Amino acid sequence: MASTSKRSMFFDNAKFVLIFLVVFGHVISPLKEDDGFLFTLYTVIFLFHMPAFILISGYFAKGYRKKGYLLKTVKKVLLPYFIFQIIYSIFYFVSGQEKSFEIDFLHPHWSLWFLLSMFCWNIMLYLFAKYRWYGFLVSVILGIAIGYIDSVGSFLSLSRTFVFFPYFLLGYLLDKEMLRGLIRSKISRPLGVVVILAIMVLFAIGFPKDAVPWLLGDTSYAHMGKEQFIDGLLRAGQYVLTLVVVFGFLALIPSNKFKVTRIGERTLYVYLFHGFILKSIQSFLPNDRLDLVSNNYVLLIIFSFIICIGLGSYLIKKYTSPLVELDILSGHRQKGLTR
Repeated sequence: MASTSKRSMFFDNAKFVLIFLVVFGHVISPLKEDDGFLFTLYTVIFLFHMPAFILISGYFAKGYRKKGYLLKTVKKVLLPYFIFQIIYSIFYFVSGQEKSFEIDFLHPHWSLWFLLSMFCWNIMLYLFAKYRWYGFLVSVILGIAIGYIDSVGSFLSLSRTFVFFPYFLLGYLLDKEMLRGLIRSKISRPLGVVVILAIMVLFAIGFPKDAVPWLLGDTSYAHMGKEQFIDGLLRAGQYVLTLVVVFGFLALIPSNKFKVTRIGERTLYVYLFHGFILKSIQSFLPNDRLDLVSNNYVLLIIFSFIICIGLGSYLIKKYTSPLVELDILSGHRQKGLTR
């Protein structure tokens, strides 16, 4: 991370690995219940992969006070949300996953919550960022408190917006030297290996099967089980554990350039389009056929990798950028998932 180019390659490498984990996590999601190893992988992935993505997005939101930033956020985040919400509504109806055709902008389809929440996080910076670490503390308190509101859920992605906002704000607050100190010290990489291995073992031994909703952050404590006062403390502990794993993960990311590094610039394309592939497969293939590949871990990894390479290719970007980046409206690039 010593130079601008190396720093860029570091983040692009991190984003490529993270988008692979997003795809792989969704690939194994329907298979995880009957396979202990896949269940452990799934829970570890969902513990940190979106928080890491969100933290990186916040790191690149430091120019939020610049003229035109808000308009760019509308064009690059909010408008694509509306476009893909319509596209997914059509897709779900045509593929038979929805019995009636309905466009509902208030309840994001599947992975589109990220775009709606991303827009909200950028707006929330205007209120929280000026208070720096006090603002971060308040964001954590709100992320814990939102779980006690029984009605909170997928409506406008409110639950995830508040639950995941501390990661975005923390990314904004971290400067280059602070981040380097956390992930590039002499002990960072060995600690990163220990952290990842330890969390794998810990989740393999004792992660409750009914606790998966805690990793998703999309509903209240009451909807995840019987609401108790201690639930807030559990979420606070989850924040700490997640951040330890996020920085352990980032410590393992190299700053060198690889053939896949370039895909890190196009992760939004992979994120938005991979759902059409996976949902189509799940719609047209019976569950017993899917079960045949559940034990073939190498095949699942290769399939996920191919999706990332294919959807992150230059050709996909060339022909779909008017939808994703709205090139017709602006030539600028969003610095979140795409940077």
